[in-house]
Amino acid sequence: MFEERARKLFSGPVNFVLSAPKLEFLPEPTVPEIAFAGRSNVGKSSLLNALTGRKAIARTSVTPGRTQELNYFDVGDPVQFRLVDMPGYGFAKAPPAVVKKWRYLVNDYLRGRVVLKRCLLLIDARHGPKPVDSEIMEMLDTAGVSYRLVLTKADKIKASELAKTIAMTEAVARKHASAFPEIAVTSSDKGMGIEELRGFVLQSAEGG
Repeated sequence: MFEERARKLFSGPVNFVLSAPKLEFLPEPTVPEIAFAGRSNVGKSSLLNALTGRKAIARTSVTPGRTQELNYFDVGDPVQFRLVDMPGYGFAKAPPAVVKKWRYLVNDYLRGRVVLKRCLLLIDARHGPKPVDSEIMEMLDTAGVSYRLVLTKADKIKASELAKTIAMTEAVARKHASAFPEIAVTSSDKGMGIEELRGFVLQSAEGG
């Protein structure tokens, strides 16, 4: 039910709203929000483009840490909910001041945004969860934000290796209070898992 409704919804208007470098620039909290988090170059922009059926609604970049703002996208007309593209983390080459600014922005957003319904935490299927991902999961746990782990680039590894990564990621999720128990497995290039994830986004926005 959710998948078909989500397909129709995402095939309609999806528009970029604004980029917020600070909390005071966020749009009015009038509709549900679904946030997307992940390490730099995990494929966040590509996944957003795949979910919305657009080629470039979210910028893709080979430069880690390029996105340093909360980027907002309206879904539907009238707007049903918003997608929030969060700044990538784990950028080793970023200056300490940039990392500190990122942490403050993200932590304050997670703790204080009442319309935030769920976060999707993206993990590269080729590498599995890293210590820096665990840090973000702990931040989400502390903030009381429900989240689901999403494996990206699942087409880039063999099925046997993917099965191992899924099992390892599920084991990690079980250790975190706010983590959704089921892992989403996706490939933006091949369309793997995209329809299911669209439905999950809609279900999350509606409180499911």
